[in-house]
Amino acid sequence: MEMNTQIRPFSIDIPQAELDDLHVRLARTRWPVALPGVGWERGTPVGYLRELAEYWRTGFDWRAQEARLNAFANYTTEIDGQAIHFLHVRSPEPDALPLLVSHGWPSTVAEFEKVIGPLTDPRAHGGDPGQAFHLVVPSLPGFGLSPEVATTGWGLPRTVDAYAELMRRLGYERYGTQGGDIGAGVAGMLAGVAPEAVVGIHMNGPTNFAKPTPGQEFTEREQERLKAEADFGEHRSGYLLLQSNQPSTIAVALTDSPVAQLSWIVEKFQAWTDPAKHLPEEAVDRDQLLANVALTWFFQGGAGSANFVYESMNGELAWSPPGLEDDQRPEVEAHGESWASPSVPMAVAVFAGDTSVRSLIDTGNVSRWTEFEVGGHFPAMEAPDELVGDIRAFFATVR
Repeated sequence: MEMNTQIRPFSIDIPQAELDDLHVRLARTRWPVALPGVGWERGTPVGYLRELAEYWRTGFDWRAQEARLNAFANYTTEIDGQAIHFLHVRSPEPDALPLLVSHGWPSTVAEFEKVIGPLTDPRAHGGDPGQAFHLVVPSLPGFGLSPEVATTGWGLPRTVDAYAELMRRLGYERYGTQGGDIGAGVAGMLAGVAPEAVVGIHMNGPTNFAKPTPGQEFTEREQERLKAEADFGEHRSGYLLLQSNQPSTIAVALTDSPVAQLSWIVEKFQAWTDPAKHLPEEAVDRDQLLANVALTWFFQGGAGSANFVYESMNGELAWSPPGLEDDQRPEVEAHGESWASPSVPMAVAVFAGDTSVRSLIDTGNVSRWTEFEVGGHFPAMEAPDELVGDIRAFFATVR
């Protein structure tokens, strides 16, 4: 296959006309009636959303966020016919370990703004310069910055192949992987696609790979997590069912209405962040949250990410590692065994809002398991110091 392998500098520059259009759409939103006594149990409350949308329209400074993101080295390249955007932030330390970091849903590379400096330049942030990383932070295809795909088939397996090619194209023959949510799948599968290159896998809050078996014992904390996981499946998984089955339906609303896109994302920031925090802006910086929403809006990432979920959930390749019973994951044939080899060390960081249980995840290669009493699904935004510390500690053992 012929490919344009050129790596081109990229700059985010949203036309003023698109900003003006956003503000007009926000001002003209047709709001539903807010039912009395209804809170987050039914989704994003109308009253809360109206206030946040008004701040997005009148108080949020997109140009400041744009400048902050452009301060990192942004690039784009074409792989398998698809433009892939990525941040490539090299460390000043010559012996830094390359590390590919992948975001998940619903997010963008803006999620990692607070951890890029400490990971690439620990000397400047009170850390050990021997624990530095060269960071490669791609935008998932269709999620924003990497534009919406023009063909079907762009799910997790094809993306992982593209990321492996990206690392080869950048000249990295030995590197680590890190991610949460979809990014955890990327981190693990890359070790299966390029086992000779990946030296270690770091995941935060991965979904449990296996189901509990009759008679299996769990600690009180693990039982709480399993209860939360069950509650998610029964009451909070509507977004996943819709995107996994009818992504085109929700894609229209997310592409046409910025408030629909805001509500779709902010509800997950309330549900998945630190359970000790009631409102999203208590858990994460409000402007950083809106930077993620704005990137998704400007680059039509609502539609792109919904289609990505559909492709990934309906493909042949499992989102879980080897070592499970055959009836717990589909057979993998055409793509090969693409989950991490048990010989590749893995670390798992579990934050307060996560539901990860070690006995349902560890198939023999988890060499580090750390649990934190803070944070949740977006630790790079919620608990950046804890996440950076855990990444440093794990990769110090495999460098």
